[in-house]
Amino acid sequence: MSGIGSNLYPGDNRKRLLLTFGTVGSLASMSFVFVMPGIYLAGAVLAIIGVVCLGSSFVVLNSFLPLLAANHPSVLNTQKERQSDTLHDSDNNLELQISTKISAKAIGLGYAAALLIQVLAIGVLLSMKKIFDDSISATVPLRLILFLAGIWWLAFMGPTALWLRKRPGSPLKDLKIDASRTKMGRILAHVAFAWSSLWCTITVAARLKQMVIFLAAWFLLSDAQASVSGTAVLFARTELKIGTVGIALLSITVMIFGMLGSSLLPVLSKRMRWTNSQTIVFCLVLMEFVPLYGLLGYLPFIQRWGFGGLQVWWEIYGLGVIFGTVMGGLSSYCRSLFGSLVPPGREAAFFALFAITDKGSSAVGPAVVGRIVDATGHIRPAFWLLAVVVALPIPLIWYTDVNEGQLDARRMAASLREDQRFGVQLRAVERREQAEGLLENEG
Repeated sequence: MSGIGSNLYPGDNRKRLLLTFGTVGSLASMSFVFVMPGIYLAGAVLAIIGVVCLGSSFVVLNSFLPLLAANHPSVLNTQKERQSDTLHDSDNNLELQISTKISAKAIGLGYAAALLIQVLAIGVLLSMKKIFDDSISATVPLRLILFLAGIWWLAFMGPTALWLRKRPGSPLKDLKIDASRTKMGRILAHVAFAWSSLWCTITVAARLKQMVIFLAAWFLLSDAQASVSGTAVLFARTELKIGTVGIALLSITVMIFGMLGSSLLPVLSKRMRWTNSQTIVFCLVLMEFVPLYGLLGYLPFIQRWGFGGLQVWWEIYGLGVIFGTVMGGLSSYCRSLFGSLVPPGREAAFFALFAITDKGSSAVGPAVVGRIVDATGHIRPAFWLLAVVVALPIPLIWYTDVNEGQLDARRMAASLREDQRFGVQLRAVERREQAEGLLENEG
């Protein structure tokens, strides 16, 4: 047996991978309860495993979004009524609306879950501090919170396993594994195939103009989100002297309004008849208010007031309301918009690229902010950088043509399928010619 073809490796692993990453990640989180000061390096290993599993879970989870929208009863009924498989602009718009609606609900539920677990964590911290005072190690409450977070994560793998349907994708047609290979050899073959597939995804994405524009905007936007949130927490702790409980309350404020934003922004967008791109731009304009408000602290007459421009601790909670509302909208609308630009059948691969673009940029802004703080000794000058970083993705998002991007994605998917069929036919011809040559030689 010379090899094992891709028909034994069907692309129906979304659900299986989601459950696997969720289970391993939750067990890694729960294992923190056993990490003592003497084996603190084990905490680093568990953190790496947990973060990798969490990021991978989001990649797989996001890849369901375009499929759920495309197979929604409203879309299927519309196509059935027309008795045509031909793509119309109305199909694009309907799929995008449904995708946005699903994404907004998912983001809202995510914020609600995060809010509940964070309230529980604060309760645990305060209770243990009151009961045990200083008689226990300072790491015990934190380890217990991570243990509870792992239980929460694992518990919700149950509904996923029971109710989430498989959504098969394209088979891995180019994956060939020799049956004589060891188990480790097969694993390495899959890893090599994954990296080569990522490179192929990048080359395909580079041929999609609207996707390139959006990914550039998403890179800058992700950096802006990480920079604003990180700088705000640092400013609250050092400049405004807000304690641990105050920071936790600020985080809860952001989550509550993130949940509200993910629910209310779709209503506002529909009433104002905004496109997804226009809604994202609106969110970025609101986010721009955060660094601009901080810069007001440089104005002498504002300084004389004694408040305004982030001079008093309670001001940052108002900015937390704005930032949370914006985050809820940006997360759902950006994910939905990107999903509409993905060639059908390649959702998981492209959402992996989406995640890489997101995480790859999230350290750039905070690193520059750190350099500014080191050079000046103050955090407020970093608001100048934040004002620029937040504004940079606005023109790119504004000029992203979603309709053109959707048509390009579908044409690209058709072209890739045609290339695969041509490749299969070519290999068949080559095999036939080789066989005829062997027969001639025998003759």
